[in-house]
Amino acid sequence: LYLSVRNIIGSGIFISPKGVLEHSGSVGLALVVWVLGGCIAALGSLCYAELGVTIPKSGGDYSYVTEIFGGLMGFLLLWSAVLIMYPTTLAVIALTFSSYVLQPVFPDCVPPYMATRMLSATCLLLLTWVNCSSVRMATRIQDVFTVGKLMALGLIIVVGLVQICNGNYEALTPQVAFSLDRTPSVGQIALAFLQASFAFSGWNFLNYVTEEVVEPRRNLPRAIYISIPLVTFVYTLTNIAYFSSMSPEELLSSNAVAVTFGEKLLGMFSVIMPISVALSTFGGINGYLFTSSRLCFSGAREGHLPSLLAMIHFKNCTPIPALLVCCAATIVILCIGETHNLINYVSFINYLSYGVTIAGLLYYRWKKPNLYRPIKVNLLVPVCYLMFWALLLGFSLYSEPVVCGVGLVIMLTGVPVYFLGVHWKEKPKCIYNFIERATYVGQRLCFVVFPQFDPIEIDSPSEKTDRSSGRGSLSAHTPFYPTHF
Repeated sequence: LYLSVRNIIGSGIFISPKGVLEHSGSVGLALVVWVLGGCIAALGSLCYAELGVTIPKSGGDYSYVTEIFGGLMGFLLLWSAVLIMYPTTLAVIALTFSSYVLQPVFPDCVPPYMATRMLSATCLLLLTWVNCSSVRMATRIQDVFTVGKLMALGLIIVVGLVQICNGNYEALTPQVAFSLDRTPSVGQIALAFLQASFAFSGWNFLNYVTEEVVEPRRNLPRAIYISIPLVTFVYTLTNIAYFSSMSPEELLSSNAVAVTFGEKLLGMFSVIMPISVALSTFGGINGYLFTSSRLCFSGAREGHLPSLLAMIHFKNCTPIPALLVCCAATIVILCIGETHNLINYVSFINYLSYGVTIAGLLYYRWKKPNLYRPIKVNLLVPVCYLMFWALLLGFSLYSEPVVCGVGLVIMLTGVPVYFLGVHWKEKPKCIYNFIERATYVGQRLCFVVFPQFDPIEIDSPSEKTDRSSGRGSLSAHTPFYPTHF
């Protein structure tokens, strides 16, 4: 339960309110979007609970899609996660961190573009170094900085409730809350849901560590039944607090909503708000770095990514190559994207992945009807989710064809990469020589080795080598130096 709540509640609630209000067009409709967003997350979570105990593998969507639909679909999901989802999410959180840190320095204007990017990159590099140095230090940072987000949200909610008790709730009355200056299109409402879904991302985190969950049949549903309603309640109260003291125009014009809220209501103590949000986002960057590097690590072990990414530091046991790849991809995204467009990118690809995974649940029910399922949800749950999913993605694609289309194109570029890198089994020898040389250089630079090996693989390399992917199955030429360090 703690892990689930900690990973859902993050920087999204400090970023998304502006986008949700902008696309929904009214305070009342924005609050409805937040509540329904929590309900949709709950439906998806129930489906993932069934998949988690039916296919008891860590790795979440990637493991389930690979098991159900085969290597190509699993690779495309991994490809989009490595190239879009995790780097883009990291970039958004890093930009939020820099915006909240710099907003008090530039109170009357938008912080300079270069300043936000440089601070974001510095924060990202610092946390990459921490994760490369020590797993224990990274987990301690995550635990300590969780306090920042809870303190910020608790302060916002309490101050907002005090405002409402003092009679400042005119903007929340039905006749005012649902008054529309413009009637939003269905496509705009779909984009509002995408913005809200960014704040709820993380609801499937437990499925990435299913093998480590004690009694998943009992604890997975329990975590879902408690965490999703709790998070939805907190998010809705936070937005109500914002609207109790800020007009829609003020919220839309703010570059850092929580800072503007603090400046209006906290007076000399307003500095608490940017500090709390900065702590929250700092911990969020650390958490996503930790998770995304492990996904790269898992993909490399399956042969879907270069074998170097499946190696860890010989002493610190940290996946340094995977962390460096995640950091580099995020810095590239930082240089080319704007926050709310980035949220649309990542939310669209996220929902696409969720939909494919839940469609896999239905397909698995049809393909293996007699398979033992410790948790079996009513068929209406995945069907309702997929109906909402199809409408949401269809209207989002219609409203933002460039943003969503680019995401689809990037995902589909994984098809030729899969057939050339994984499916093609008889590559020329020069390609293997290049891969082995690059792996050797990477090992020397990062001081990394495979975390474990089977002596049988060393004795019979010709039988165990998977040359279709150039991956971490050991061959006679694959460098492996546990004793050289």
